[in-house]
Amino acid sequence: MSTLPNCLLIVTAEVDAEVEADWSRWYDEIHLPDALACPGVRAGRRYVSSGEIAESERGQSRRRRATLYTTVYELDSPAAVETKEFAAMRGWGRFAPHVRSQTRVVVGLR
Repeated sequence: MSTLPNCLLIVTAEVDAEVEADWSRWYDEIHLPDALACPGVRAGRRYVSSGEIAESERGQSRRRRATLYTTVYELDSPAAVETKEFAAMRGWGRFAPHVRSQTRVVVGLR
């Protein structure tokens, strides 16, 4: 059994349909390999889910159909996202106006 990492970076993204194919190609061929080459990033894998989602914000909830991409990175520590290499590749580039995203760094209990 492999050892679970003590730190995860979780990135979710919802992408406008008109750029989704180009964005996905860029993500798989450029962004993900660049992220995996950064110091302190051990591994990463992207997932996709599609269907009805439930959202809530400030007590208001709604349901809608969506395609959500989630990438889970295994990190040595939260410092991995603070390196100059990570800062250089971070962001959505030309796709930024078309991406709704959320990022979280999760550190395990010791």
